[in-house]
Amino acid sequence: MRIRTAGVVAVFGLALAATGCGGDGNEPAANESSQAAGGKLVIWADDKRTAALQPFAEKFGAENGVTVEVQAVSKELQTNFVTASQQGSGPDVVVGAHDWIGNLVQNGAIEPVQLSSEQKSAFNETAVKAVTFNGQVYGVPYAMENLALIRNTELAPQAPKTIEELVATGKQLQSQKKASEILCLQVGQNGDAYHIYPLYTSAGGYLFGTAANGDYDPKDLGVGKPESIAAFKKIGELGEKGAGALKRSISDTNSIATFTAKKCAYLVSGPWAVADAKKANIAYDISPIPGFAGGKEAQPFVGVQAFYVAAKGKNKVLAQEFVTNYTSTPELAVALYEAEPRPPALTAAFDKVKGNDPDLAKFTEAGKNGQVLPAIPAMAAIWDPFGKAEAAIVGGADPTKTITAAGNTIAGQIK
Repeated sequence: MRIRTAGVVAVFGLALAATGCGGDGNEPAANESSQAAGGKLVIWADDKRTAALQPFAEKFGAENGVTVEVQAVSKELQTNFVTASQQGSGPDVVVGAHDWIGNLVQNGAIEPVQLSSEQKSAFNETAVKAVTFNGQVYGVPYAMENLALIRNTELAPQAPKTIEELVATGKQLQSQKKASEILCLQVGQNGDAYHIYPLYTSAGGYLFGTAANGDYDPKDLGVGKPESIAAFKKIGELGEKGAGALKRSISDTNSIATFTAKKCAYLVSGPWAVADAKKANIAYDISPIPGFAGGKEAQPFVGVQAFYVAAKGKNKVLAQEFVTNYTSTPELAVALYEAEPRPPALTAAFDKVKGNDPDLAKFTEAGKNGQVLPAIPAMAAIWDPFGKAEAAIVGGADPTKTITAAGNTIAGQIK
């Protein structure tokens, strides 16, 4: 499940417990050999990836004569990592989303990885672009993700070509008492910029313009401009006082469950939702998210999961070796895919698993024209004001006033 949170909750107990990550504080500088630095490598990952990483970490440790610990951080991984890094008690390697990069670089928490041109060419080009910040590669990507339309084919046999067609079919299913909701697209009380973004782009909205080199330009903020106002007018027409396709009662906690309970025919979600659909024995298909009739193509965000080298880790030489030469192997990428099926970023790994998982190609097709989720620090200012504006507009608030105010708030935070 992909959830964006604006709050910052630092779990200091975890950070302090990790004080022994690299040794007792009397070790040599990080640029000395791994053996001199205590021969210990500590990796932080979330719960799902920890188990998959464990056997590979043990193998790497055995091959290099070192101890490797994979520690699970179940909540606020990015926040805990930054806090621990500042305290000098963080890990050597951390696993996380690519859109963390701007914040992590700004906080001096990660350093570039040393990938050769040959190594970079082995990955999906978009994945490499996602982990590149200010002209430097900061992570080794292993998985990609984007939203798509997951459809209950018993309720809706054909993929809708437009959002209007989807709404019409959804309303028909409601009138026939076959479904209670038109669309399961999570909004919640605070909105969800990530999930609404495809419709926002289809209606002409944008978050940031791009500079000459293709990087996102924080000085060109689209929120609050005429394009975003026009986009939210169309989104508002789908809301609670309009078509009723978008509702604040559909949130991150119930959107997938509502779909698997057959209460809606359409779900906008990512690869993480497929396991629940299979468990519920839902006959489903995956297709691109439809845009507005006469509008632009809906563009979901494309996100990447990656391995990073901690800038203040106790064992950076060993960390670079593990991240650049070990996490880039097909065997590890496939194991991580099996732990949570998302399209592997490594081409060889993708080719290895795609034959047994037709969903991978469908998600990839749904995201082929997507936009790389901005990793610039200014993106942190977007999530909360944009999301709350979306929720208000879905609830019936005036789009012009609401998104203009959100744009002013975001611009003030970026400055």
